[in-house]
Amino acid sequence: MATTLISSPGDNTRGAVAMLTGVFLFSVMEAMVKWLAADYPVHQIILFRSAFALLPCAWFIHRAGGIRVLRTKRLHLHALRGGLGLAAMGCTFLAYQAMELADAKAILFSAPLFMTVLSIPILGEKVGIYRWSAVLVGFVGVLVILRPDAGMLQSGALFALGGAVLYALVVIVIRYQSGTENVATIIFYFSLIGTIGGAVLTVLFGWVTPTLPDLALLITVGLIGGFGQYFMTLAFRLAETAAIAPLDYTSLAWAILFGYLFWHHIPTPGVFVGIALVTGSGLFILYRERKLAQMR
Repeated sequence: MATTLISSPGDNTRGAVAMLTGVFLFSVMEAMVKWLAADYPVHQIILFRSAFALLPCAWFIHRAGGIRVLRTKRLHLHALRGGLGLAAMGCTFLAYQAMELADAKAILFSAPLFMTVLSIPILGEKVGIYRWSAVLVGFVGVLVILRPDAGMLQSGALFALGGAVLYALVVIVIRYQSGTENVATIIFYFSLIGTIGGAVLTVLFGWVTPTLPDLALLITVGLIGGFGQYFMTLAFRLAETAAIAPLDYTSLAWAILFGYLFWHHIPTPGVFVGIALVTGSGLFILYRERKLAQMR
């Protein structure tokens, strides 16, 4: 999912192309993660995802002005963002491991709902009746996808919900960071903390030696993740947030397509209804935030 680092008016067309490219790269990465998670522990996938994302990150740092951009007076926020991001990644990958790709993705898209709720105590924002209504509709959509009466809550759905909550917290922390920190700085420290965390977890819980083809896939996961982050960041640099953020929802279409192609999974009608409710509520929250920003 997209992370709004910088939002400024600009070339919406180029921003949309960058956004769609980033969404596609992340969608490919997520399908590869689900494929690999059948044979490798999630902490090992996190290690490769984070470590090899540092390679494209080195390019971002070079473009941003060199090693000096890594100097920061807000290391505590980078540590918090990195810890939350590592936990969110772990929950997300566990959800992909345990659930169908589209089902997990749809639940993860409840993150904007949690952002709206958490922004009240953390950021002191006021949420009106319209956004509260959208939140309630979105949570109904999540329940439709979860199908608690069918035992879905005993599966990876809880990891997906945990990932959505943690991702919402990550975005709130980034709101604090983005005013003073360079994008390359934020991405670097997140990847570094993920690499350290993944390495520690691998030492504690074990390593599975990959085959050469799987090793290539694990490395590709990290590289694609790094470049996907770059294109999404570029999109928010070029274009207005409200113009391109809805394009993030195209990843649901990719999740459904990849789920069908590789695992022959077709979401149930109930899941499609839940996706519509979650997506609609998220888009409405984006619309209301844009209107409120214009009023302010």
